[in-house]
Amino acid sequence: MKRALLLLALIAIGVAFDKGVWAIPREWNPFEPLYIQDPITPVTRWKLKRLQSDRQGCLAALETLPKDELDYQALTDYVPAPNCPLTNVIRLNASGVGFNRSFVATCPLALAWLMFEYHDLQPAARNVLGSPVSRVEHYGSFACRNIYGRENGRRSAHAFAAALDVAAFTLEDGRRISVLEDWPKEEGKGEFLQEVHQGACRRFATVLGPDYNAAHANHFHLAMGGYRLCR
Repeated sequence: MKRALLLLALIAIGVAFDKGVWAIPREWNPFEPLYIQDPITPVTRWKLKRLQSDRQGCLAALETLPKDELDYQALTDYVPAPNCPLTNVIRLNASGVGFNRSFVATCPLALAWLMFEYHDLQPAARNVLGSPVSRVEHYGSFACRNIYGRENGRRSAHAFAAALDVAAFTLEDGRRISVLEDWPKEEGKGEFLQEVHQGACRRFATVLGPDYNAAHANHFHLAMGGYRLCR
């Protein structure tokens, strides 16, 4: 009897969806494409993971931002240095923020950055410091090397343009926040950097900052792929 009632309930739910009586919001529907500005749900991470190997789907997700909030070029696959092939990459010139220089990134890294910028970086700046971020300073994304430049180490995510090292932020009101100078502070700029770090951990697979080791004293390392680490 219970099984029959459950079956009837499932049929009723299916008919309701088919007739449009109920509709799953796009951000909760795993079969709908990812939109950068949609609310974050548990389904969002699954959608991002699915786009890791879907070049066209990832590029389509980038295009969900308003045209005036994104300036990029999709690049063909190429090998800028021996043993460091770059695939599924773009050049990001500007987004909702300006950069000290454009950079090459895998499409999934760029997509994660844009989601981080919209859902974490700018809300933290407005909530903590009362002004949005207008410019981001970084140390680059691509570097054909092993981790820490070790001869026998494993390949760095930078070798595939799958990581970005962020050093500082400039607000619309002119204030500058530096990872090196402002991380230890507990209020104001320091609180902002703490929130930025935690927000980054929600969007990227690996996030390393000053508390990790001395090599990251002056920047946040934001990377895709590999095991998840937030330090």
